Amino acid sequence: MEERETAVRRSGVLRDSVGVGLATAAYGISFGALAVAAGLDVWQTCFLSLVMFTGGSQFALVGVLATGGVAAGGSAIATAALLGIRNVVYGMRMKPIVDRGGVARRVAAAWITIDESTAVALAQTEDRAARTGFWVTGAVIFVGWNLTTLAGALIGDALGDTRAWGLDAAAAAAFLGLLWPRLKRFQAGAVAVAAALVATLTTPVLMPGLPVLVAALVAVGVGWFDLFSRRSAA
Repeated sequence: MEERETAVRRSGVLRDSVGVGLATAAYGISFGALAVAAGLDVWQTCFLSLVMFTGGSQFALVGVLATGGVAAGGSAIATAALLGIRNVVYGMRMKPIVDRGGVARRVAAAWITIDESTAVALAQTEDRAARTGFWVTGAVIFVGWNLTTLAGALIGDALGDTRAWGLDAAAAAAFLGLLWPRLKRFQAGAVAVAAALVATLTTPVLMPGLPVLVAALVAVGVGWFDLFSRRSAA
């Protein structure tokens, strides 16, 4: 009976991992096309997905580059790095679960510590299932994301002038699509509105990319002091 329950749990976590992995990897097509629209070539786009491998930061990077070009490179990198801080927090949370094996295994674990692999792992009730969910989800997304990035980059490259197809504005739309499901609580919605307002007001006076950083700092400040949450509770 116990073996049967274990098999059912294992089957469930594998199903969840593959499902989440394939669904997430599909976004790579959008990233590949948007990166080419922002001015990167096919190989630069593929290299970015290979070594950076964190969707939100990648979309933020190409979004800033699409707006300000090469001149906004510093701001683009800073914005992507700021968003990537969350992966450090994920790593601290996942370390007790997946920190087993040698250096190579730890490097691989760090590489695939992203939103989805962490979420699937933490949804499990047993450490063994959590490890399975983490590794399978991360591996499926890593392979799928890089393949779909290549496909999207080739499509974007074949289109020629991507601005004629509206892809110059698609980076912001794609990033908003990733953000939208997270705006269910009043706190998150209030932070998003405050950050958008600050970005809108600073865009005419700051160089491309900097309004995003200023808005991010405002969002971090509001979230750190939990301002809107406290008012809502009161």
